[in-house]
Amino acid sequence: MYPTEQAEIETALLAPSTLLVDRLTSEQQWPRPVDQLPVFLRNIEETLNKRRSTESMYTILKNFRLSNNAVDFCSGDILSLNASGALRTRFLAELAKNPGFTPGSGGVRLMDGNYPYLEQAERDIAAFHGAEDCLIVSSAYEANVAIWSALPRPGDVLVYDTLVHASTHEGMKRSYKTSKVMFQHNNVQSFRSTLSKVFKEHLLVREGKRSVLVAVESIYSMDGDVCPLKELISVAKEFSRDKGNVQFVVDEAHSIGVIGPKGSGLVCQLGVQKDVAIVVHSYGKAMGATGATVLCSPIVRTALVNFGKSIIYTTSPSLPFVATINSGYALLQTQQLRNAQERIQNHARTFFETLTSHPLWPRVKETGLFRVPLAQGWRDRPFLTHIATVIPHEKHQYWLYVHLIAASFSVFSIPYPVVPLGQGRIRIIFHANDTEDQIMGLVNAVFTWAAEIFSMNDTGMEETETRVARKVNEWKQREQIRARL
Repeated sequence: MYPTEQAEIETALLAPSTLLVDRLTSEQQWPRPVDQLPVFLRNIEETLNKRRSTESMYTILKNFRLSNNAVDFCSGDILSLNASGALRTRFLAELAKNPGFTPGSGGVRLMDGNYPYLEQAERDIAAFHGAEDCLIVSSAYEANVAIWSALPRPGDVLVYDTLVHASTHEGMKRSYKTSKVMFQHNNVQSFRSTLSKVFKEHLLVREGKRSVLVAVESIYSMDGDVCPLKELISVAKEFSRDKGNVQFVVDEAHSIGVIGPKGSGLVCQLGVQKDVAIVVHSYGKAMGATGATVLCSPIVRTALVNFGKSIIYTTSPSLPFVATINSGYALLQTQQLRNAQERIQNHARTFFETLTSHPLWPRVKETGLFRVPLAQGWRDRPFLTHIATVIPHEKHQYWLYVHLIAASFSVFSIPYPVVPLGQGRIRIIFHANDTEDQIMGLVNAVFTWAAEIFSMNDTGMEETETRVARKVNEWKQREQIRARL
């Protein structure tokens, strides 16, 4: 139920230091004239004001879920390994088996930062995923920057899905004398056309003397859809013709722990390990840890530690860091985790069933009040992901977000420029510890908001704001907050 009275709304949303208040306050311009600031700070503040004017200001906010005891549809703790305490218990047991550990690693990997526990972990992880070799790094961002800046050779061509992660784009920007070509998101025919053009225009690629490196993700974080990896590999083989010069780099940040045998990811699910040159697994989501792994051949691993500056000059992962990763892998092999994975599938089915069977769903689709792209054909998919997106009409995005947090659902509002202009959305992440009632409650909260919008339209009411929006705007006027939602 939404709070509707002023006192209820101020308690839920507008009390001092609540998420919404902090967010609106951060979007206010500097309270004093900018010209009173030192030149260095003045120039930065002017740049920040440009960002504020586009209503796309980023702010580090209080954790709404923790501070308001809200239902978690936002965090990356997909398998609830942290929320349940399972990872902490396993981690402490892992540390107890290594009583002489030090909190730090001692240096970069190429100096004193290498040690037996880290090396054994990499061997175990490679074996778990059926890979030749493995390199643990500090983050998937670091991994992608290293891969795409260090491995392409002059004359290679980088082909990428339009929705690959910012870290992949950052790495490609740093690559040396390479061509970059994108193909339409998850579109096999577009990929075929792109490869055809590349092979036609690049003689060295056509002759098998240079390579095409293809960047894709297993599950795309902003949409929750799955890469048609097998089909893309099949197309690539038509062009490479056993030359081995069309190679895939698959970012599995959102699939490890969720799909595949024992949560080993999409590449393992499809059995295409030998057709993929490099796989990146991030441990900051379903695994509940931090860091990432690059699965690759020994040659690629050697190249990364020689040419990947973000790896060469970064302090090596410490034993506690690696122990958390090991603990996550140990849990992946338990029945407890298989049960958690099945609960996520059930949650996704409950979400789409509740959504598409709601009496207002036909009208929502007809009017375009909001879209849920993955709702179409959801019953026909072999598995459902843990991510769903609700894409409202542009003018409603932030207000739907406000309504959901007012109802104590912790969701994530994703504006431009994270996603293309006009495609802002609410991202929902299902977790093992969520309940069926909470899933249904979230969907019904969305439709409660929709019903209020429709009611205003149907009755020709003078009011153009929902009750929550009106109360928030009254508070903003009273507090002289000019930032807009």
